[in-house]
Amino acid sequence: MRAPEPLDWDGYCSRWSSAHGGYDPRSAPSPVRGWLRLGHRLGVLAAQAGVRSPDALTLLGLLLAAAAPAVVLAPAGPFLAAVLVLLSAVADTLDGALAVILSRATRLGQVYDAAADRLSEAAWLLAFALLGAPPWLAAACGAVMWLHEYVRARATAAGMSDIGTVTIAERPTRVLLSIFGLLAVLADPRAATVTLAIMLPVSLIGLAQLLKVVRRTLR
Repeated sequence: MRAPEPLDWDGYCSRWSSAHGGYDPRSAPSPVRGWLRLGHRLGVLAAQAGVRSPDALTLLGLLLAAAAPAVVLAPAGPFLAAVLVLLSAVADTLDGALAVILSRATRLGQVYDAAADRLSEAAWLLAFALLGAPPWLAAACGAVMWLHEYVRARATAAGMSDIGTVTIAERPTRVLLSIFGLLAVLADPRAATVTLAIMLPVSLIGLAQLLKVVRRTLR
């Protein structure tokens, strides 16, 4: 089966930008840009393999995330949970990349994807709570993450022309902190609390960065 065009990075960035309010991913910080490049490459492979349903990948990512707290207390559970978080994040990146590559990005699909992202992050935080992190700390991290995305969505609806800015607390950061935090629990159970104690201020800084740009853009 012939692969859809364009599949090169520059063509992908142009389509991605059109689907995300005009923000050019080539200008993103290195970690975010690297994550998007990974999504592009995986999306190309998926398209060439005949995968045609981004929404199915969204659902798969959510199911993988939901499995993380279910296995985290099993033998080698933190390692299994870390793998599930990674696979969930890859599926989440792949669904958006495939939608762009196949020109199947829709507003409804974006709503599904955003809802799946928030539920996935809640599942990851639940895994840390089950491993001994204070529930209030997990809830606080979840609240700030949610507020970060809510502010961006409301600002876009209010007239902000793109995503505003790429903050320190974007989804790739959340993914990496969750994965390495779960792996660290294998060496020291206290790492569950330490990870969330790091994640909360990082999330607050990211929210402050976003609010500053939103205020400057919409004032």
